[in-house]
Amino acid sequence: MTRIAGMAGNRGRNLLNIADRAPGGAELEVILTNSEDAPVLESAAERGISTEVVPLVDGMDRREHEEAVLEALSGYEFDLVCLDGYMRILSETFLEGAPTTLNVHPSLLPSFPGMDAWGDALSAGVSVTGCTVHVVTDATDGDGEVIEEEVDAGPIVTQEPIPIYEGDDADSLKERVLYDGEFRAYPRAVKWFAEGAVDVDEAAGEVTVEVDVASADDAGHDGLPGRRIVSSDRLNTLRYGENPHQNAAVYADYTCDEASVVHADQLNEGAKALSYNNYNDADGALNLIKEFDEPAAAVIKHTNPAGCATADSLSEAYEKALSTDPMSAFGGIVALNRECDADTAAAIVDSFKEVVVAPGYTDDALEVLFEKDNLRVLDVGELGERTDRFTEKPIVGGRLVQERDLQTISVDDLEVVTEREPTEEELESMVFAWQTLKHVKSNGILFADGTETVGIGMGQVSRVDAVRLAAIKADEHAEGKDAEGAVMASDAFFPFPDGIEEAAEAGIEAVVQPGGSVNDDDVIEAADEHGISMAFTGQRSFRHD
Repeated sequence: MTRIAGMAGNRGRNLLNIADRAPGGAELEVILTNSEDAPVLESAAERGISTEVVPLVDGMDRREHEEAVLEALSGYEFDLVCLDGYMRILSETFLEGAPTTLNVHPSLLPSFPGMDAWGDALSAGVSVTGCTVHVVTDATDGDGEVIEEEVDAGPIVTQEPIPIYEGDDADSLKERVLYDGEFRAYPRAVKWFAEGAVDVDEAAGEVTVEVDVASADDAGHDGLPGRRIVSSDRLNTLRYGENPHQNAAVYADYTCDEASVVHADQLNEGAKALSYNNYNDADGALNLIKEFDEPAAAVIKHTNPAGCATADSLSEAYEKALSTDPMSAFGGIVALNRECDADTAAAIVDSFKEVVVAPGYTDDALEVLFEKDNLRVLDVGELGERTDRFTEKPIVGGRLVQERDLQTISVDDLEVVTEREPTEEELESMVFAWQTLKHVKSNGILFADGTETVGIGMGQVSRVDAVRLAAIKADEHAEGKDAEGAVMASDAFFPFPDGIEEAAEAGIEAVVQPGGSVNDDDVIEAADEHGISMAFTGQRSFRHD
């Protein structure tokens, strides 16, 4: 366990934050101050942390005071020294007698190294400042006098950027640098030391941190970053969030080259702006139709597909997608992967839709779409490649970051495990169903006929219930099609044969699923009993948000 000797001159909020968080299991062994009135003493006592006071006595020079500090600390075991507002420049007398000593400075060194870093940053008119955790090095001459240019000049361990907003003053900036910057950076540095991940070469003035790199086996470190610092600019405030009592805004990442709804042009400028839910649903719809090279259309409701299809023409694809569940498609989002033509536009406006997203529109199509005052028309431009590698989900206290699910399968990837081989048409449908199912919330089941959806069961806590829901949708909601003879796709394995039993009752004749259950043999046996062909993908396709 790493033990810390903290040295503070006033409130010691960084030290108390470190004590409360115990990064990497590190603990405050003692907090020392040179003032008997320092508030940190009471706060430390409340936490059961030992304290020491070494006052500045008249006539005591820098080295004498540092020797007294070392003497006061001599009865404690510690591996690291952390300064926090300790308003004394340390010389080699202390630094050579103590372990590695860290300090935090409220700017991105080497910028604004002085006593008023916040005011200096504001005066300079910069848009970003921050904080720096660095190793403390000797900034005095042979007589103990301070060499100003060497103060806060030690090797940097880590930094944290903080934006400066219009209207900021020194006090507001100081608070944000502390709570948003120092409270992140200082515990991070302590954690690295506690984990033995830091190598300090004071002679060379260098610090190496092993964990502050991306995680990957190759030398290029082309994996998940050790730290994820994401900057985005507020594009617009929204009327509200998911519900009227929630404030919301949309932020833009201007480095994103991929077609997106954030950067799309809203062509009918007189229509109301997109809502929070519109953005969320439109993003899901756009991501779905990016899966296909053939003309494709999808209708999304509450981030789930109400229907999806590919066909020889865009209007045919939309008709097939809509007919999966026209009732649920009411008020939904339409996404197309081709320029929208007049025929497709006419079909779209035949029922109420909130948003249509496409990589372009003909003039005739726009004339039709603009007749609907409340229909937002988004032009995302050329779809191109999917370049954004990661997705993230904020959770309380942090963020979950993962690679996007860009898996694709072909017929050659399918492992047939049943006595009956799938037909060529069923194999084609399996591939279509799998690529669409990736965008259905788990537990997800999808029925498909050819390259169009027939019924979708999404977001169920039971896989059997998802099968039942897909069957209900196919038999009661779909127009001109049903589950008889369809292919069923499951986003994860069937733990028991009951899902296959339900599928057989609905009329399913082929199944594609990941496989991998301890009961795979029982599931395969159930498929064989019903003459159902089944193929394994070998990979799961959960989607939970």
